[in-house]
Formats: sequence, C-alpha cells, structure tokens
Amino acid sequence: MKKTLVLILAIAIAYKANAQVQFGVKAGYNRTTLNYSGPGINTLGPKSDFNAGAFVSIPIFNSFFLQPELQYSGQGAGYTDSIPESNYNNYLNIPVLFKYQHSSGLFAETGPQIGVLLSAQVKTDTQSFDSKSGMASTDFSWDFGLGYKIPVVNLGIDIRYNLGLTNVFTSNYYTGSANNSVFQIDLFYQFRKLL
Repeated sequence: MKKTLVLILAIAIAYKANAQVQFGVKAGYNRTTLNYSGPGINTLGPKSDFNAGAFVSIPIFNSFFLQPELQYSGQGAGYTDSIPESNYNNYLNIPVLFKYQHSSGLFAETGPQIGVLLSAQVKTDTQSFDSKSGMASTDFSWDFGLGYKIPVVNLGIDIRYNLGLTNVFTSNYYTGSANNSVFQIDLFYQFRKLL
C-alpha cells in the first residue's frame, strides 16, 4: 500500500514538474454579422471589428489542453439594402476550449463560450442610439478553430469561428430573431512556463 502511494505521489510530482501551464495574449480581426430570421432577409450585412484578450493553456494529457480565455470582442452587423443601419455590439467573451496541439505546431480547438454584453449601439447615416436595453445581456456560442504555433518563438496564428446559439434581440424593434456569427483571425504570443 505504501509503495503504491509513493508511486502515485512520484507520478504526480513528475507531472507537475513537466506540466507546461502557459499564459498568452492575443489580438486580431473580426468579420462579424447577425444571422437574422425574420421578414424579408436572412442575414444582416457583415462588419469589420477587432478582438483582444488573454488565455491560459493548461495541459490535460499528452497533446491535449484546456484553454480558458478572456477576450474583448467587437461584434454586430453592417448595412444592407433592407436595413440601412449598423449594429455595434461589444462583448466580454469567455471561451473554454478543448485543444489538441500536434508536435508540428498545428492545433485544433473547440468548446463553449459565454459572452457578456458590454455595450450596444445602432448607427444610421444620420443618427445613433443606445440599443443595449433591447439586447440579451448574455450570449452563448460554440467555437471552432484551427491554428499554428511556431514552437521556437511561441508566436502563432489562430483562425476561429464563433457560432451564436442565443437570440440576441429581446425587443420588438426587430420582428425576427438573430444570432451572432463571428469569424476571427488572431495573432498570439504564448509566454514560457507559468507553473
């Protein structure tokens, strides 16, 4: 029994010593819109914005990692012929991703994300107004991503799609429902071992 406990303790200590828990920062480009279901149109126009944040990469086993993040994300939608206005919706997103990292530097990731609405504004050619009261305060989505990290310098690129699962319209301003749709391209830097 004692030998078994010593063996388990030795394995735990060895794992802790070799674990590469890392902290990283990232920033990049958002191509975002709202998938709209309602009279006349199916999707609002696309809009360009940016995102920035930080993450922690926690090894689980072999090449698999758990990666929680904290990210500012500018989202919304742009002009269309049917709806001549832009939606500027800013979120604090918290994705928790399950990631597979290959030794070559390539990786794939997926997982849930919750977004907290920070602000919302509608702009037309002539005016703008606060629309936060007509938006859902939280947004749930599922993230899918691929990327590459240069092992020697810990720099990399992350390409991700966020599929919104929540109807973000809560007022009668729009007669239909809409879900966030966000395509992201980020550059990131991952610092050396944190723990």
